[in-house]
Amino acid sequence: MRDLKGYASGRESGWLRDMVILAVVLGFPFLQFLGGLPLIDPDEGRYAEIPREMLEQGDFITPTLNYVKYFEKPPLLYWLNAASLKLSGLTEQAARLPSALCGLMTILATYIIARRLYGRRTALIAALILGTSAGFVLQSRIILTDMLLTFCLTAALGAFIIAGQREGRRSTPLPWYAFYLFCALTVLAKGLIGIVFPAGIIFFYLLLGGRWKLLKEMHVARGLLLFLAVAAPWFVAVSLRNPGFARFFFIHEHFERFTSTVHGRYQPFWFFVPVLAATMLPWSFFIPGALRRAWRDRHHDDNKAGLYLLVWTVLIFLFFSKSNSKLVPYILPIFPPLAILIASRIDGVLDGHGRELKLASILLGITLTIVGIAGLAYTRLPELANLLAGSMPRLSDPLHQFINNAPPISAAAGTVVAVLFLIQGIAAMASAGYNPLRMVVALCLCSFLLEIFIPRLIMATIAQAESPRSLALQARSLAGPQTRIVTFGPQQAVSWYTKRRIMVTGKPDELEFGSKQGDQSAWFPDQQALLRMWASDTPVLVILKKGELDRLLPLLHPAPRIAGESGRRRLISNR
Repeated sequence: MRDLKGYASGRESGWLRDMVILAVVLGFPFLQFLGGLPLIDPDEGRYAEIPREMLEQGDFITPTLNYVKYFEKPPLLYWLNAASLKLSGLTEQAARLPSALCGLMTILATYIIARRLYGRRTALIAALILGTSAGFVLQSRIILTDMLLTFCLTAALGAFIIAGQREGRRSTPLPWYAFYLFCALTVLAKGLIGIVFPAGIIFFYLLLGGRWKLLKEMHVARGLLLFLAVAAPWFVAVSLRNPGFARFFFIHEHFERFTSTVHGRYQPFWFFVPVLAATMLPWSFFIPGALRRAWRDRHHDDNKAGLYLLVWTVLIFLFFSKSNSKLVPYILPIFPPLAILIASRIDGVLDGHGRELKLASILLGITLTIVGIAGLAYTRLPELANLLAGSMPRLSDPLHQFINNAPPISAAAGTVVAVLFLIQGIAAMASAGYNPLRMVVALCLCSFLLEIFIPRLIMATIAQAESPRSLALQARSLAGPQTRIVTFGPQQAVSWYTKRRIMVTGKPDELEFGSKQGDQSAWFPDQQALLRMWASDTPVLVILKKGELDRLLPLLHPAPRIAGESGRRRLISNR
């Protein structure tokens, strides 16, 4: 333990060595088994299919999804995924690689920021905290725009505060230019929040910290030129080619998404509190103390680094909490500043007995122990359900319905995961207030192992049940040139696996805008059009859920042939 402390205490040396070690060790859970899981709709199918269509059509300006215009997001992730697919082939691994690399690079960016602000030991702890936050790592293994946003925004905001530490001293303007560059990339990754977040965070930081002099050092004129040179060309080009783009993208996808429930993603204001607590386990229990310490020390910190990280965290958290459209990945950009604040607090007590962490450690230990016990119980779910149903007959139907819909997890997988949670819980309680370093090491090791095992032992089973891959591949093998493949609602992974345009019946959802551009009616049949096509001489293959099939079955003439089954989905044919 003393050797570990000594290694981490060096301040000036070891930058490259540390980053290489972090990339190799922490990169393993990010990159392992990336191609071992099928694509899961809607996100993965969407963000793999759009770049595939870009490559097929040779058009990198106008994104299309299932061959209709799709303007919900800017193109940076599509371009990165298209490059990966071009270099490595049309595989799940190639489609997921850019997002996974963005997650890993966010850890390295967090290390650089923390080391500039606090020192080597805090930087190493911050990188380990972020790299062992299972929710962060597991979400980086899914194809999401939010992980690319998190990396670009972290790099931009980190460049700003690093440049700000040199206030009043002659130094290279490169950190300022890096700030403007990554702000532009953030806009290309997610849209206007690439302007709103940096501007808002910097404004409140300057206001609360009284550092208005920084405005004179920001190279605003040249920085804005760099920003526009990177961010503007695509918006200009896509607007010239598509007159309806500006209204849909800026009004519908930004202002209406934030102020209304148009996307059907409404959640209560407090939604992200339990989300953050769960996704940043086991470190989330140290968040309140870290935030409280940053606010308490804001007047004693000459460079106001803690205040900056606090503003970064709180503003983004409140912004998305106020929004009427909420999804779990939205708060990923606050993980890096929280990791640094928690690391700074832990670093401050490592040489002592950690009494400041005692209450949080005990609560964490109790919670992880309960989670571990619940995990062990989950492996015996059918037996427990039958036992409860026997003693409480009124619960029999709900219990059996829950079992039928619960993700299938093997007893061995559930036991491994549960035991790792139990070890963490016991270690946290045993070390509370006495040996914080031992607790941190135990939490890191067990979380690292969880990140290794969960994709293989748990996610693999869930993905196989939720992904349409097997039915899509079966439909591809059965379909001839004249065969129509139909899905109920958009199932973008079906387009990816069949490598062809799919007919969509029912609600078009995210394809609604594209379905109204030109005459697309033949590709979006209503129920009557589907029934007419089914009864015609055209070969038809339909992928739908079992409940949808039960409702449609009395109307289908001729009677359908079940060509395949996978989880809750069925593949039916009229031939």
